[in-house]
Amino acid sequence: MRQGTERGVRNRRHRARAGLAVLAAAVLGAAGCDAAGPPEAARPSPKPTPVWDTSPASIAAVGDSITRGFDACTILSDCPEVSWATGSSAEVDSLAVRLLGEARAPGRSWNYAVTGARMADLPAQMTRAAAHRPELVTVMAGANDACRTSADAMTPVADFRAQFEEAMRTLRAKAPEAQVFVASIPDLKRLWSEGRADPLGKQVWKLGVCPSMLGDADAVDAAATLRRNTVDDRIRAYNEVLRDVCVKDRKCRTDGGAVHAFRFGTEQLSHWDWFHPSVDGQARLAEIAYRAVTARTG
Repeated sequence: MRQGTERGVRNRRHRARAGLAVLAAAVLGAAGCDAAGPPEAARPSPKPTPVWDTSPASIAAVGDSITRGFDACTILSDCPEVSWATGSSAEVDSLAVRLLGEARAPGRSWNYAVTGARMADLPAQMTRAAAHRPELVTVMAGANDACRTSADAMTPVADFRAQFEEAMRTLRAKAPEAQVFVASIPDLKRLWSEGRADPLGKQVWKLGVCPSMLGDADAVDAAATLRRNTVDDRIRAYNEVLRDVCVKDRKCRTDGGAVHAFRFGTEQLSHWDWFHPSVDGQARLAEIAYRAVTARTG
């Protein structure tokens, strides 16, 4: 009986010691957790720096006659003061003025577009633009690659792609941090449709304004329709190239096809050639560009 009592006492002591050990382990474990602080996953991660700056402090423009304001003020002449990209006209309220302010825009924006330029001319323009180390470069080019003496003379799509890629490489070599905004090419077939009702416009077209699309403006036979549709298809292919090349560059964004989709009416077209944007048309282009550049997501 005494031996049994002693064994019972020993068992109770063993269980007590085991319980204390478990309690001590729990306390120490809790203390260790407090000392380590919250798990890593619970700590807020720093916000990534946005790639696109919606308020660049300087702008350079490259491209063709549209960016030079051709035929917007006087017949067959450039009028850069109404350029959608860098113009100073209050009627247009250009992208440069909207982003930089009226006072700063003249000293912080540069227009290197050239009337008649094609995509092959863009690398040289990029070289001049990059010399200023602009924070934003605007691109509107490609219409003249389609506006040739005939549909057969249009720039091949593969060449157009290679030339635009070269232009982007040229810029990146000299201004690697510059942002690039690429406007789509306007719907030239719609411009023909709008302008062909004006006798004066058709006379100006005969001087050599986009012959592949505007030549023999009143013809609507099968051959003329095929020619215009071929030019229209090429413009769409060029716009696809602009998107494809731009999307591969983390500091490039397009207008999402907004310029091509814009329905230029008689008020938005030059009343000298019924093809290039008027002052009102330039203002609409500036609006499209500003929305794209200042959008929080590309």
